[in-house]
Amino acid sequence: MTEPRPIDRLIQIMERLRDPDGGCPWDVAQTFATIAPYTIEEAYEVADAIERGDLDELKGELGDLLFQVVFHARMAEEQGLFAFDDVAVAMADKLERRHPHVFGDEAARTDAVAQKARWEDIKAGERVAKAQHGVLDDVPVGLPALARAAKLTRRAGRVGFDWPSTDEVFDKLHEEVAELRAEIAAGDLDKAREEMGDLLFVVANLARKLEVEPEDALRGANAKFVRRFAFIEAELAKDGRAPDQSDLAEMDALWNAAKAAEKAG
Repeated sequence: MTEPRPIDRLIQIMERLRDPDGGCPWDVAQTFATIAPYTIEEAYEVADAIERGDLDELKGELGDLLFQVVFHARMAEEQGLFAFDDVAVAMADKLERRHPHVFGDEAARTDAVAQKARWEDIKAGERVAKAQHGVLDDVPVGLPALARAAKLTRRAGRVGFDWPSTDEVFDKLHEEVAELRAEIAAGDLDKAREEMGDLLFVVANLARKLEVEPEDALRGANAKFVRRFAFIEAELAKDGRAPDQSDLAEMDALWNAAKAAEKAG
């Protein structure tokens, strides 16, 4: 007897787990909405394994993410909407449609910049076909806020709604900082929250202008903070102390020592 292909085996396992008669009660109880947070979490765990350079773990995390696709496809199949094969076919069709320079139109073989512009034109045509006529219609609401802000400004920039250079973005950044400080001084926390959002949006726009992914930049900053704070903890532990047994001045000096050590290394 021929062993099923790994993907077929995975689909069969999912079908068994979702079987109301003898399946897993937890899996049977799930819906698209309840599984969506797990899908997002698994995507982040893939990114985390890549960030840490753990390629052995990446294999497992990619499997977890694939399982999420299989899970959603199984629920859709039960409702008569589509199945896993339909997902794969739709993706294959989209890739061929969006890469005419590879799969068809030889005239489209040009440099990466022109190909990216063509890619955006093709996606714009797809939005029209879906009756998504607004420039921002299909920017997913579920994206992380910083990533969505960058994508919104990138999309608006394609139709000319953009600052000419980073100089104007920095001017706006200073303006938003001043407005935030004013609301904090006035004690209006609701308006301060709004101004904080405006400030973060401008920061995301600046990152986009610099061709930096804000989520990647912030992940790097988070990792750096964790690394340097761990240095503070390790140094204090040499004296048998924890951070709450230190003070800001000492910890700030240790922070600077960690920073200097990184630069020297």
